[in-house]
Amino acid sequence: MQVLQVVQSTVGSRPGALSVARGMSHFGEHAFGWAVIGGIGALVDRPRRRRWAGVAIGAVGAHAASIAVKRVVRRPRPVDPTVQVNVSTPSRLSFPSSHATSTTAAAVLLGRLTGLPLPAVLVPPMLLSRLVLGVHYPTDVLAGAALGAASAAAVVRAEKKFGER
Repeated sequence: MQVLQVVQSTVGSRPGALSVARGMSHFGEHAFGWAVIGGIGALVDRPRRRRWAGVAIGAVGAHAASIAVKRVVRRPRPVDPTVQVNVSTPSRLSFPSSHATSTTAAAVLLGRLTGLPLPAVLVPPMLLSRLVLGVHYPTDVLAGAALGAASAAAVVRAEKKFGER
């Protein structure tokens, strides 16, 4: 709990931090924001339509994988009077963070598509936001990032195997 307390008392106490973290939470809920970005990309960038669709599929697939792991592990979310929970959650299960999972998958796939270092830019803020909001332990977000990277790797393998027409 010490890490959560430190994150909340330092990062979480900065002006606007909770609002930004809540906005990120809503964007990442059920991988919805990432699926929308992938869908819009597929509509407007016809030559790379499959890769954009891969972003959406990868994010949603990563989210589904995280839900499956949550149901097996069944780790409860942090419950401690010194940790403030600053957003509602769809379940009481914590490990791994679905937001970290889908964001990492989307960032890896978007970075591959655009050639930009998006994982380095997008993933740390999402991981930190889950701690600021008090809904995950540090190991939840780290495991989520690892699962998201593995999910993105699976999409890349599938693209190579089945072609990127």
